[in-house]
Amino acid sequence: MKILLTGGSGFIGKNIKESFLNEKYKIYAPTRTDLDCANDKSVDQYFSKNSFDVVIHSAAKPGHRNAADPNNILYPNSRMTLNLLKHRDSWGKLLNMGSGAIYDMNHYQPKMKEEYFGTHIPTDQHGYNKYICGLLFPFYKNTIDFRIFGIFGKHEDYSIRFISNAICKSLYDLPITLRQNKKFDYLCVDDLMPILDYFIVNDAKHSEYNITPNGSIPLLTLAEMVKQVSGNKNEIIVHEVGLGLEYSGDNSRLKREYKQVSFTSIEVAIEKLYVWYKSNIGSIDKKLLLIDK
Repeated sequence: MKILLTGGSGFIGKNIKESFLNEKYKIYAPTRTDLDCANDKSVDQYFSKNSFDVVIHSAAKPGHRNAADPNNILYPNSRMTLNLLKHRDSWGKLLNMGSGAIYDMNHYQPKMKEEYFGTHIPTDQHGYNKYICGLLFPFYKNTIDFRIFGIFGKHEDYSIRFISNAICKSLYDLPITLRQNKKFDYLCVDDLMPILDYFIVNDAKHSEYNITPNGSIPLLTLAEMVKQVSGNKNEIIVHEVGLGLEYSGDNSRLKREYKQVSFTSIEVAIEKLYVWYKSNIGSIDKKLLLIDK
């Protein structure tokens, strides 16, 4: 099967290219020079010459706090999705790497179900973009929105992503810091690959799925796990008191459909990631760990 991967140079894209999926399928991951999903002409030209069984859409202009321009993301990101949908005759199935932000960060509830979508309209541009696109997907056959909550692993931005940041700080004997303790759903990126594989091969019964593990975990507990694995003796620094809104989703729909789905224990995943960063410590810029964003 031929698979088009957008965003191949990003966190999820890099992990897909290094996974078993790249051996099982013929994955095409064009650079932005070859395919700029936000540019109508570029997309038109690309699909005039290419067709695919599946598109895995993970490309996005970032809107996180480390992005060069985190504010102006609505237009290019929605344009990317709409351009791919426009060329639905050139692919058989689209798997969109969505986000739990679709439920609105100001009104999160523990274990949000897919049906919670639409209860609140997100006010931030990232969530608002996911919301707009989420309204469209049910109208397009074989288009699936994967609502991913917390996800971590190699190749993520260690300067801001919590688990990787905690590990890298520990490698340099720096204290682990967090803005505020809160419960998160954290999916090991390796566990995403079998889920993608299942929906590449099988027809989906729904157009949206929460992609999230069984249990949520406090950030403070994760920090303690990293301390234990690394031997970090520094005190954990928490900047704000209290417990923030829980960011977690209900994965019952996913488990009902993909009955063999399994999740790596958070302890094992953290230990594995620690070993990876330790073996790649030369690529870690300590200066990026000295400023909390």
